[in-house]
Amino acid sequence: MEVLLELGGAPAGPYTRDRQSPQTGEGPARRALRRQVARLEGQVADVVCEAFPEVLDLGPAPRMPSRVLAMGELEELRDHLVEQLGEARRQLAQLARTQEDARARLERMLLDPASFRGVRISQRELGEPGCGVWRVAPRLGIIGRMMGWWQVKISSGCPLAT
Repeated sequence: MEVLLELGGAPAGPYTRDRQSPQTGEGPARRALRRQVARLEGQVADVVCEAFPEVLDLGPAPRMPSRVLAMGELEELRDHLVEQLGEARRQLAQLARTQEDARARLERMLLDPASFRGVRISQRELGEPGCGVWRVAPRLGIIGRMMGWWQVKISSGCPLAT
């Protein structure tokens, strides 16, 4: 290594210091960007956890090298996280609307089962845990179907493992 430095060369490899080292005035800006990135990552994680057990499709994570990021790369990462957070919030809002619609449909189903013959609403559609399914079925089988006697039933839950 000493011979290489005496000849005016620089050590090569992935762990060498970049020749374009950060300017001394970039320190506060870099710290501010890192704080913003950390805050945005936390907010994205909160939205993803709030949507659980549903999975939000936020696209692939940006490909960033394993090294100290330059200012431009930090800004790109921040901008990507802002877009990702917006998309996560949009998907969560859409999920909430879908679940609210399913709850309203279940309420109407309970009030007038005859109007919803054969309709099924799963617990997952309602945003609730479990494998149960609400369904409209005839009371007393074929006789209930002929007489127009309909009722809402909920299944007991997940099927047994075989």
